[in-house]
Amino acid sequence: MQKYTSIFTDLKYLLGYKVPVGTFFAICAGGWYSYVVPFYAFVLIPLMEMMLPADVSNLSPEQEHSKLKNKFFDWLLYLNVPLQFFLLFYFCHMISDPGRELWEKIGMTASMGIACGVLGINVAHELGHRQSRTEQGLAQLLLLTSLYMHFFIEHNRGHHRNVGTGEDPASARYGESLYRFYFRTVPGSFRSAWRLEKLRLQRGGKRVWSGHNQMLRFIVYQALFTAFIFAVSGPAGGLGFMCAALGGILLLETVNYVEHYGLRRKLIEPGLYEKVKPEHSWNSDHLMGRIMLYELTRHSDHHYKATRKFQVLRHFEQSPQLPLGYPGSMVLACFPPLWFAVMHRRIRGMRPV
Repeated sequence: MQKYTSIFTDLKYLLGYKVPVGTFFAICAGGWYSYVVPFYAFVLIPLMEMMLPADVSNLSPEQEHSKLKNKFFDWLLYLNVPLQFFLLFYFCHMISDPGRELWEKIGMTASMGIACGVLGINVAHELGHRQSRTEQGLAQLLLLTSLYMHFFIEHNRGHHRNVGTGEDPASARYGESLYRFYFRTVPGSFRSAWRLEKLRLQRGGKRVWSGHNQMLRFIVYQALFTAFIFAVSGPAGGLGFMCAALGGILLLETVNYVEHYGLRRKLIEPGLYEKVKPEHSWNSDHLMGRIMLYELTRHSDHHYKATRKFQVLRHFEQSPQLPLGYPGSMVLACFPPLWFAVMHRRIRGMRPV
């Protein structure tokens, strides 16, 4: 009986494919169906999470060992790579159809943008923390579809070291609205990635302006990929791709905003901060958001050990909990007065600001 229960709990992650399946349906069916993915992600899931109880249970050591050996979880991630590229090229082809109405194309682009954020960046985030060069290569391919390849450098080498400090462009400040955060974090993350790569090359005795520079290679790859899409899909397909990629980027940065809003590590002495603790990340144990984002919502454990695979991430009692799941919190963050009213009360209850 225990074996079948374990299989059932594993299979729940197949629900994560609702995003790519829904995106395909949105692009194919068109009409008002083109809005099916935004409705699912930011209306249906938040409503379900308000009604369903959160699951704070953790796996036993034996269960963790079993799930880490199970390749099912790895292949769940790998399959997102061909799915994302198929969806992207299908989207670029369909949005080029002159028979589609503008409002219909907006819905298709919104759905594809969510796929770019969930498949193209979130799955890339999980694979980018793996030690295998193959898995890291798959992460970079996924990031290519959102034109955000520098995330691979800045997140792994910058964010995880500087999280919860003023040096991290991805940690939202207390009182900073989501929209102000966008204008700070997007260029700030790019500059941070450039500085990190420049420092790596200088330490290795290599020239910054050379083929050794990952940032330069990423820029070239993205420019060539965008030019290719314009060439095969025309201006409508190319512009649609760029808008969907922007949607994926803003989705990622909204998640970043929610994950660490207003939480700060103590400065022990100039240049030295306290270690990253569970209380430096906002968490959610609401199941639907956990599945959709491959357990990203158990964020404290991810920062405790970045290479820990998504299927074994743990709940910490001392980690601050969001009032809603991640999807619902992202919607709340779009309305700064409401967001501040809810979150500032929680932050003040944790520690002095």
